[in-house]
Amino acid sequence: MFLKFQKNLHSVVFIFLLLPLAQSYAESEIKIPEPPRLAASSYFLQDFDSGRILAERNADEVLPPASLTKIMTVYIAFRELSNNRLSLDEMVTISEKAWRTPGSKMFIEVNKQVSVEDLLKGIIIQSGNDASVAIAEHIAGDEATFAEMMNQQAQRLGMYSTHFMNATGLPVPEKHYTTARDLATLTRAVIREFPEYYRWDSVKEFTYSNITQKNRNILLWRDESVDGVKTGHTEEAGYCLIASAKREQMRLISVVLGTKSKSARANESQTLLNYGFRFYDTHKLYDANTELTTAKVWKGASDTVSLGVAEDLYVTISRRHYKEMKAATSVDVKIIAPIKQGDQLGVVNVILRDETVRSMPLVALNSVEKGSFLQRTYDSALMLIK
Repeated sequence: MFLKFQKNLHSVVFIFLLLPLAQSYAESEIKIPEPPRLAASSYFLQDFDSGRILAERNADEVLPPASLTKIMTVYIAFRELSNNRLSLDEMVTISEKAWRTPGSKMFIEVNKQVSVEDLLKGIIIQSGNDASVAIAEHIAGDEATFAEMMNQQAQRLGMYSTHFMNATGLPVPEKHYTTARDLATLTRAVIREFPEYYRWDSVKEFTYSNITQKNRNILLWRDESVDGVKTGHTEEAGYCLIASAKREQMRLISVVLGTKSKSARANESQTLLNYGFRFYDTHKLYDANTELTTAKVWKGASDTVSLGVAEDLYVTISRRHYKEMKAATSVDVKIIAPIKQGDQLGVVNVILRDETVRSMPLVALNSVEKGSFLQRTYDSALMLIK
């Protein structure tokens, strides 16, 4: 690995060549084709790991989410499970309201008891509105209170153009809405935080009370790399689909809203995913909490501090350009103790052809306490000289 470093008055910059330059760049001069134009009201394609957006149209247009709402419903249930406020074998008594909820059903019966696990599978695989209301009432007491929880989580996740009125996605005009971008944010959170439950999204059918229903996501049969996520449909929303697929080490999330048919939502989603996988590649450059470099510390009990990134650093670029990437770390020259673990002390930039394609804070991987009085006095004098 080639290392070059230069100093200026403000920082020390380390430049790492990630791979040797290709002998010829003729191929890399070919531009990536423009993303396909889909027959949909809104769409969005994003790499799961790096967060890079590969295609979008009307991604911030506020639209009704239909049953895509249920991704948030199960997200809240997953959080309750992870915090031990809910268990999979816990029994839920079905209310008359849940039983009477119109639309797609799991076919649960009023006053009967159903396990949380079965209800979640009924929501995820069968898109049961009745199951969604039942789990909402069990967690929050009633559906309205559960909707408040949904909105709180939406704000926490940064879904600022989203508002929920219910756990099902049944229409409430101008009051129950979201965007393609916000739905991608939510989907990334589900997959990242709850992989043990996300696996249910790839289940093709579920039987409850001797009634077998197939998953409405037909991409599960068409493309073996697809393992989720959710379909939706109302007259107002049209036919919608959020899909996620993983090929080798790259996972993509596509959001397609407002198509005209079941086949259209699947076809357009497949087109979007194929485009992303064909022209882009995702690489993990650095592991979280692993030393990338060290920096000089003044007035500290230690002379140096280890620096790295707090999260795994991924980058998504054209398949043709990986060999041209460089990574540069910029670190403040005068780092003075005390330093707390996690303090930001610089930045790492991934550079392609003199353009920064990804930046991430460079943080202290260990704490450094103040040095002795003698050490602080000596360093103060030395800093004046330098």
